[in-house]
Amino acid sequence: FWPHLLKLELVSFTVFSGDESALKRTYSFNDFYNDTIRYKTYSLHWISDNEYLHKTSEGHIYLHNAETKESSVYLSNSTFVQIPPVTQFLVWAPVGNKLAYVWDYNIYLKKNATAEAIQVTHNGKVNKIHNGVPDWVYEEEVFASNEAIWWSPQGKYLAYLQINDTGVHNIEYSLYGNDQYPTTVFIPYPKVSKYPTPYFAANNMSFYKVMSNDNGYKHLHYVEAVSNGVISISKSGHSAAECLTCSLYQDRCQYNSAYFSLNASFFRMDCYGPGLPLFTLMDNRGPAKEIQVLEDNKKLEKILTTELLMPTIKHLWYQMMFPPNFDSSKKYPLLIQVYGGPASQNTDYVFRLEWATYLCSTEKVIIASFDGRGSGYQGDEIMHAIYGRLGTYEVEDQISAVRKFIEMGFIDKDRIGMWGWSYGGYVTSMVLGSGSGLFKCGIAVAPVAKWDYYDAVYTERYMHRPEENTESYKNSTVTDRAKNFESVQYMLVHGTADDNVHFQQAAQISKALVENQVDFEAMWYTDKDHGLSGKARYHLYAHLNHFLQNCFAEKK
Repeated sequence: FWPHLLKLELVSFTVFSGDESALKRTYSFNDFYNDTIRYKTYSLHWISDNEYLHKTSEGHIYLHNAETKESSVYLSNSTFVQIPPVTQFLVWAPVGNKLAYVWDYNIYLKKNATAEAIQVTHNGKVNKIHNGVPDWVYEEEVFASNEAIWWSPQGKYLAYLQINDTGVHNIEYSLYGNDQYPTTVFIPYPKVSKYPTPYFAANNMSFYKVMSNDNGYKHLHYVEAVSNGVISISKSGHSAAECLTCSLYQDRCQYNSAYFSLNASFFRMDCYGPGLPLFTLMDNRGPAKEIQVLEDNKKLEKILTTELLMPTIKHLWYQMMFPPNFDSSKKYPLLIQVYGGPASQNTDYVFRLEWATYLCSTEKVIIASFDGRGSGYQGDEIMHAIYGRLGTYEVEDQISAVRKFIEMGFIDKDRIGMWGWSYGGYVTSMVLGSGSGLFKCGIAVAPVAKWDYYDAVYTERYMHRPEENTESYKNSTVTDRAKNFESVQYMLVHGTADDNVHFQQAAQISKALVENQVDFEAMWYTDKDHGLSGKARYHLYAHLNHFLQNCFAEKK
């Protein structure tokens, strides 16, 4: 296990550890919640190979030319008309002024914005037939968007998806509101082993998609359907790809993305860390070179370096955040921040100002994250390790990592906690229920209790169907570990209107703990979904603060 971890790049980086004078203050809870100290981004939309649109903070749209560096007002902020909220989706054709939109689950076309609408579909019906927009499970697990309409490149044809949910069972939950009787919400939500999707292939159009080669890393191939010719686009090994950003701001930028113009002559480089985020305009007509800095976050840099005592962050096979004025001869409480889902990444170089920043800066808690087996971006051998067996290695590896952290000498082994949201709440619950004896407390927000209760697309993707993988389904439940929670302080949080991980999951964990006579803390947020937004968000984090203060209080 550990040899796999040591393959990772050994790099350390310190964020803003300059002169920590008495005039500085720590990053506070109100700084985090009110989001008053934040970095800026720079959004743009390419409309040609050298032109892009940018919306200013005043709401004006400017047209910029990356080649000539000229700019002009394209649209003033008084030009815009609000799209009616009943419009479910709208998309312009790539050429001309035609547009398509979805209203009440039917598709409509317009030759231009003021023309009469032409209705394309007539059978749309809520929770039954969706035209042009996905249902819940396709939006969440397949498309990751609300878009199911696609124009052809010249705007001559329009393709759309129709989803028929008439045979799908509904999940039902109550919205309590303020009325005398609650409202019941119905959402088609397929769960495992219900209505399996048929497999089919049109004549002479079968496809076989090879995800990985023997080295465990993905490569691109172009397949000609008629001749069956296969052309390799990317070669084996890491050296085949050309790195456009490796020589740019090397200390500051280790986590980058790029947004290319239509023919890739120019691109916006987005640097998200480990230093302050930076957005630059690049010329790609030859060796990549910088044209302009679009946003450098100088104002935020001044605040962080002159006003605040910020944590330092170390990146090795783990990521660890140390309090200001850290002293390795002392003992500190440790909070593991976990997600752990398949192909996810929690340990990265992204610059963040978050709840963990406050805990570390003000409460002097060491924060650590670690990506074990099942995580992404370390090759398929590690990522596929939990295929068909969720709740195993990704749980065991968090426990192994904590044992290594304790060996470092500055962790108080009697004050160790873990917390996570969604899949992270599941991993937290499985870890606390393992009976390892390492953890004093844990917080699970919106956790899965049992994979039979989650959606079929996600669950069967990683776990097959229960009848094909009975033992793994049985061994992956939080509820079967309820007795082991006697030795830990456990806080369970869930929104009653969570349409993703249903409140049913928390209810089953709660029931199992009660049946095993286990004391625990629970917080339900009425009519709140998976994100727990609004005033519930402040209440949640204030409650988590109090819970951790009790957990990490030193013995007298």
